[in-house]
Amino acid sequence: MSSERPLPETITCEGVHVELTHAHLDFTSVMNTVKSPKAGAIVLFAGTTRDNFGGKPVKELQYSSYAPRALKTLFSIADATKSKHGLTAITMVHRLGVVPIGEESILIAVSSPHRQAAFRAGEEALEECKAKVEVWKLEEFGGEEGGVWRANRDGAAGIPGPVEKTVSGVWTNQD
Repeated sequence: MSSERPLPETITCEGVHVELTHAHLDFTSVMNTVKSPKAGAIVLFAGTTRDNFGGKPVKELQYSSYAPRALKTLFSIADATKSKHGLTAITMVHRLGVVPIGEESILIAVSSPHRQAAFRAGEEALEECKAKVEVWKLEEFGGEEGGVWRANRDGAAGIPGPVEKTVSGVWTNQD
């Protein structure tokens, strides 16, 4: 198996851009994808890895996905959100693999003629992403072996599991 990480996977069409990547997320490049002279507002959400969960110290998070399906789901959410809120553009980028404390795992940028629609759309896109996109996270806690697999949602129940289940954020079939 190659030690090189896969290239980012993207879908871009008519003001909608979605991406899965192993690279660090860049605020400026994501904001630039939604800038437009037609937009009077840009809202950017950055989800970061915090240092605790449920009173336990978090060492790091590892994100895994079924990329072909996750990209389609991300695009569907972004496209529907753009239409519903009359957005100028929307970009959703999710990082895979290890995301250390303080680093971003997701960036969502939206632009619209007015701020109210941009704020509503950004929050809605995030909640839909957490509820539907085929991305899972392994929470590794300080001082513990293994970790806990969770759906990518706040408060979702976890399943203890070995770290070896992922290789560079891509699900493997090892049992």
